[in-house]
Amino acid sequence: MNVLGINLGHDAGAALVKDGKIIAMACEERFLRIKHARTWPVNALTFCLKQGGLRVEDIDVIAVNANKAEMPNVEAFFSLERHPRARHTFEHLSPNGNTPPVLGLLMRIARRLIAEIYPISTLKLPVYIEPFRIKEGAEIVWVDHHLGHAASAYYTSGFNEPSLIITADGIGDGTSTAIWMGEGGKIRPVLRIGSEGSLGWAYGAVTEALGWEVNEGEGKTMGLAPYGNDQNCKGALDFLFPQYSKGNLLRPHEFGKVSGWYVASFDRWHFPDAKRVQELTARVGKEHIAAEAQSQLERQMAEIILPWAQKQGIKKVCAAGGVFLNVKMNQRILQSGVLEGYHIYPDAGDGGIAPGIALYAWYAKTGSTHINSLANVYFGPEYTNDEIERVLKERNLSYTLCKDMEARVADLLAQGKIVGWLQGRMEAGPRALGNRSILMDPRRAENKDIINSRVKFREPFRPFCPSLLSEVQEEYLVNPVEAPYMIISFDAQKDKAPLIPAVVHVDGTARPQALSKRQNERFWELLHAFGERTGVPVLLNTSFNIRGEPIICTPRDAIKCFFDTGMDYLAMGDFLIGKAS
Repeated sequence: MNVLGINLGHDAGAALVKDGKIIAMACEERFLRIKHARTWPVNALTFCLKQGGLRVEDIDVIAVNANKAEMPNVEAFFSLERHPRARHTFEHLSPNGNTPPVLGLLMRIARRLIAEIYPISTLKLPVYIEPFRIKEGAEIVWVDHHLGHAASAYYTSGFNEPSLIITADGIGDGTSTAIWMGEGGKIRPVLRIGSEGSLGWAYGAVTEALGWEVNEGEGKTMGLAPYGNDQNCKGALDFLFPQYSKGNLLRPHEFGKVSGWYVASFDRWHFPDAKRVQELTARVGKEHIAAEAQSQLERQMAEIILPWAQKQGIKKVCAAGGVFLNVKMNQRILQSGVLEGYHIYPDAGDGGIAPGIALYAWYAKTGSTHINSLANVYFGPEYTNDEIERVLKERNLSYTLCKDMEARVADLLAQGKIVGWLQGRMEAGPRALGNRSILMDPRRAENKDIINSRVKFREPFRPFCPSLLSEVQEEYLVNPVEAPYMIISFDAQKDKAPLIPAVVHVDGTARPQALSKRQNERFWELLHAFGERTGVPVLLNTSFNIRGEPIICTPRDAIKCFFDTGMDYLAMGDFLIGKAS
C-alpha cells in the first residue's frame, strides 16, 4: 500500500510511506527557499513520487492535515471533480435570473449549509498546471494535527510494548497538549488540553518579548537561558505559564486574543502577554527571563509526562510536537530516571506531520501491529556527480575531483578551514546531520564566534552541536543514550569538555549527533579521518544555511550560500571548490 501524507500548515510538506516505511519526505521550504512556507507542497509531492518510482495513480491513500477550509483546494488539486465521491456539485441550488427572490434566498442558504457539510471545489487550476489525478478507489483521509504528531513518534519508536505518547506544541486543531496510549499498532487518545494549557504558547510569548519570532526564535530563547539565572526572577513568569501537577492542569492560563501577522508565507504571532514580559525583561535582563522561561517549561513538562508514565505503569514514552525541539527539556525528562525508553521524533515540529499522518493511515488501513525503529532521517533529494558537475560548469567555477574526499576535507578542517558539505540525501527536520552541513574544528573555542559572525550571521551566544562517532560517545558525554539526531542534550564529560570548547555550551552541555557507520557511512568516515589526524573524532556541525533561510537542498543552493558567506571550501559529491585567495 502506498500512502501520501500532506501537511498544508506552516512547514508545509509531503511524505511517502510504502509498505509501512518512510520512503521520502521533504518540506516545501527547501524548494521555494522560504522558511516555514505555508503553501501547497507541489515540489515536495513531486519529489516524493519520483523518489518512490511512482505515479500519482499508484497512490492508494492520501492523508491530509489541514484546516477544513482547504478542502476545495484539495479537491481541485487532485481532480476530485472526476472522482466518484465528488460528483455532486450542487449547481442545481444556484439561483438564476428567473428565480423568485424568496426562493433564491432559500437556495443560497441551502447551498451554504451543504457546503459546510461537504465543501465542494470552486477552484480551477491554470491550464499550464497539471493536476494530480488520483485513481478510482483512492481514498483521502483527514488526520487531526496532534494525532499526526503522535503517529510520527509512536510509529518510528520501535516500541512493541504498550507506550505512552505525549504531544505538545502551541496549538493545532484546538489542542496544545495531549496524552495517548500506543499499543498493538493502534493509538488511543487519553487526554486533550486546549490553548489554556499551552506551554508552547507561553514559551512563545517570552520569545516574542525577547524580540524573536514565534515558531522560529524559541531555539534562541533556549540558547540564551544558560547565560542567565532563574533565581534572579524566580516566579516572575508564574502568571504566564499554565501550571501542572501530577499530570493534571492545575491552573490554566487565558492567553487572550492571539493574532498573526502574515508575512512571506509565515505567520508572525503576537501574544497580548508579551508586553508584560517585555516590561519584566527591561527590569531584570533578557538572559534571566530566558532562564526562568526554560525552568518553567522543564518543570511543567516533567509534571505532565512523569506522573502519567507512573500512573499508567509504563516505562516507554515517545513524543512529538514543537515543544519537544527543546533539547534541554528532553534532557531533564530523560535524567529523571523514571523512563527506560524515551523516543522523540527528530522532526518534532509541524514539518514532521506529513510522515506521521501517512504512517497513521497506513497502520489504520493495514491493521499491522509491528512498530519499526527509525533507521535515519535521510529522506530528501540527492544529486549525482554528473548533476553536480553540470551545475559547476554552468557557473564557470574551478573545482577539483577528489576520490579521497573524506581525507582531503579532514586535512582542511584540521588546518582550521570552514567547509560546506553536501553529500547524499538531504535530511528531514531542522538539524543538519552530515549531508547538508557546515563543518569546523571544535577544538578552538573562538571557532564558535567565527562561525556565528562569518557564516551564520547570527547572535554570538548561539551554540553549536558536536557530531561524533557513536563509538566514543561515553568518553565525551555523561550517561548518554543512543542520540543520532541532535534532539537531546547531555552533560559533557569534564575531562573532555576542554578538548571541544566550540561545541560545549556555557552550562557544560552538548547537543550531539552520535553517529554509527550504518547510519551515514561517508560522514562517519570523515569523522574517523579527522579523529586520526587530531585525536578528537568530533566536528562542529551546523546546518548549511544562514540565519532566516532554510537549509540548502540543491548544489545550486550550496554554491549561493558558499559564496555569500565566509566558508573556505565546499565539498559536493566528489568535487571540492575553494575560494581564490
